[in-house]
Amino acid sequence: MADDRSNTARSTIGFDDFLAVDIRVGTVVEAMPFPEARKPAIKLIVDFGAEIGRRKTSAQITEHYTPEALVGTQVAAVVNFPPKQIGKWMSEVLVLGFSDATGAISLVRPDHSVPDGSRLH
Repeated sequence: MADDRSNTARSTIGFDDFLAVDIRVGTVVEAMPFPEARKPAIKLIVDFGAEIGRRKTSAQITEHYTPEALVGTQVAAVVNFPPKQIGKWMSEVLVLGFSDATGAISLVRPDHSVPDGSRLH
C-alpha cells in the first residue's frame, strides 16, 4: 500500500530549503539482490562522477527492476543525507522514485544521458 503522505501537499518552502537538498544523477555500476533486507530490495553502487565518487544504497524497487537491468542506467539520488545502516549494508545516498498505483517504486531518471554528478535544478 502506498504511503498516504505521498498524496498530501506539503507546506511551502523557500528556495534555500530546496538548494539544501543535493540531488544528483549517477550511473548504477553494480546491482545485486539484498535477500537479508526485511522488504525485497536491491543493493546498488552508483557512480556520481569525480566530485562525489561511488556511493552505496539499497532500494525497494524489485517490482519493476532486476539487478541486471539496472547496471549502466542513470538514477537520481539525494547525496547529502547522513549514512544509514540497513542490516549489514550502509546506505550512503537515497535513490529517488515515485509510487505507482500499487505502491511499487518507479525510479526518477533522466530521459537523456547527462554527466554523472549533475545536480537537479
